[in-house]
Amino acid sequence: MKKLIYLIIIISFACNQSKDQTQTAPFAMVLGVAQDAGYPQMSCKKKCCEDAWKNPELQKTTSCLAIIDPISKQQWIIDATPNIKEQLYLLKQNTGNEKLDGILLTHAHIGHYTGLMHFGKEVMGTNNLSVYAMPKMNFFLKNNGPWSQLVKLENIKLRVIESDSIFNLNERIKIKPFLVPHRDEFSETVGYEIIINNKSLIFIPDIDKWETWETSITELIKKVDYAFLDATFYENGELARDMSEIPHPFVEESMELFSKLSKNDKQKIHFIHFNHTNPLLQEGHNAQKEVLKKGFNLAKEGQIIKF
Repeated sequence: MKKLIYLIIIISFACNQSKDQTQTAPFAMVLGVAQDAGYPQMSCKKKCCEDAWKNPELQKTTSCLAIIDPISKQQWIIDATPNIKEQLYLLKQNTGNEKLDGILLTHAHIGHYTGLMHFGKEVMGTNNLSVYAMPKMNFFLKNNGPWSQLVKLENIKLRVIESDSIFNLNERIKIKPFLVPHRDEFSETVGYEIIINNKSLIFIPDIDKWETWETSITELIKKVDYAFLDATFYENGELARDMSEIPHPFVEESMELFSKLSKNDKQKIHFIHFNHTNPLLQEGHNAQKEVLKKGFNLAKEGQIIKF
């Protein structure tokens, strides 16, 4: 009987420790997985969007990651998307808190910064919300309306960051931005490395082609613990236009490039940032089955990434 009591105490202690660790260790959360325009895309009446228009449960918001520290009750998001109000509500459902301590921007394409409008006086009227941006992105926001009004009225406070320079969000979370080649009409484009508990996650929602980047993506994957990577298009010919005008790594190309990685390294990869035409958005599609069969993962809204 005494042994049974000890066993119960030990199991209870272990469960409580596990629960405490879940509650206190910083983690990341996927708030959106689609390309800039979301899914379904406005005015799309094709088969790719038909079911999603009919069934709101199939709809997806624009790619976005949250970084949460339960110890300090702080949370940040990477990119301010057009779906930011739905995404902050999703965040609140998980953490009980929708207040933000900062936003990290990747670049000046519509799906990645236009959600900033919700922090102005017409909506939230925030006070010096930290917005981390690269120099060109910083200049763009300061010198172009309506974003310049957010700066002038001190709804947001711009914090300039530099490529390959690590900075701290707090004592437990480090961030490293890094430049990637992309269509930089108004700003440079960066990916981010999130470093927590000596583990790291890279987030690259937009890049032109892996081979145009001076960094080897396969070698980088080997060094990190998670890799959330641009999967805008599944294959060439997905759009009825010259797709070289909007270069992204096709998922088929990426899977071929990553085919020689170890099983463990393949499991690190989570494809994200799906265009409305991408069959990876359609549950049960053969393309989804192919990606999973080859050992890769698909980012899911609400997904928790533990460090």
